[in-house]
Amino acid sequence: MIRVVHSDTKRKLTGSELSSITRRATGAGLAEHVELTDGMFNAAYRLTTDDGRVVVLKVAPPPGTPLMTYERDIMRTEVMAFRLMAAHGVPVPEVLHAEDGLLVMSCLDGGSWASLDQELAPGARASLRRELGGIVARLHRIEGDSFGYPEGPGGDTWRGAFLAMVASVLADADVFGVGLPEGLSDWFQARSAVLDEVTTPVLVHFDLWPGNIFVDPAAPAVVGIIDPERAFWGDPLADFVSLALFGDIEDEPDFLLGYGAVDLTESARQRVRLYRVYLYLIMIVECAPRGFVGEDHEKAVRFYRERLAADLT
Repeated sequence: MIRVVHSDTKRKLTGSELSSITRRATGAGLAEHVELTDGMFNAAYRLTTDDGRVVVLKVAPPPGTPLMTYERDIMRTEVMAFRLMAAHGVPVPEVLHAEDGLLVMSCLDGGSWASLDQELAPGARASLRRELGGIVARLHRIEGDSFGYPEGPGGDTWRGAFLAMVASVLADADVFGVGLPEGLSDWFQARSAVLDEVTTPVLVHFDLWPGNIFVDPAAPAVVGIIDPERAFWGDPLADFVSLALFGDIEDEPDFLLGYGAVDLTESARQRVRLYRVYLYLIMIVECAPRGFVGEDHEKAVRFYRERLAADLT
């Protein structure tokens, strides 16, 4: 069954628009196109050219679409991150063409870990998690010059940048009328001293859930990582949140073995807790501008709020 995710941020293109983009990006005509419906933010299409190539097109939301602050111009972030990751040996799609609001990239083999998990042979998960750990370690060797989102908000210190990132999400909640627990700004401020331990900004993907990790079940092997549009410069530990979504990275020994030495001190755990709460806030607030409705959506938001409440206590 094809899973269709409706989002008000998705921009639909006509066949003639897709043909024009295909010609500009590849120099070939468009033979076939299929909309990829799993995504929750950008529209995406798999394009087959008339000379047999297969590429993927991502389309940013239409101008004027209500977005969260950090989501503005994040396709630029995605292009930047893909190119940096490729240069450092991280397996990602190749950027073939980029222009305002459009990104054309190579099509990865295999499929998302989320969709293929049931096809993995016994023992395959352990080897894949070890391989993924090594890949994420390479990602975290990419260093930047400042902290925060490439398109803002950011700052000269990790504490300053992260608190600005939090403040923007809280402001977005007010704009979109999303109710959140009282005192969140003070909660983050009171626990922010541990962020001063982070002095070198590294590239953080921040969306490494199984849907964004492509695997080949037969090998088994990690084929690549997609969707780094929410990347920022910050603490590498922030990636441990989505890598163990709704869980604990310390319960992932195979990943940690592949990742290498990491000292999960009490202050490190407190930093991860801050990033986890930040992610829950994003997951709650983003539903409003995307126009998500229905029983499944309401159930998911209740779950996010329960997890948020548990981490705040």
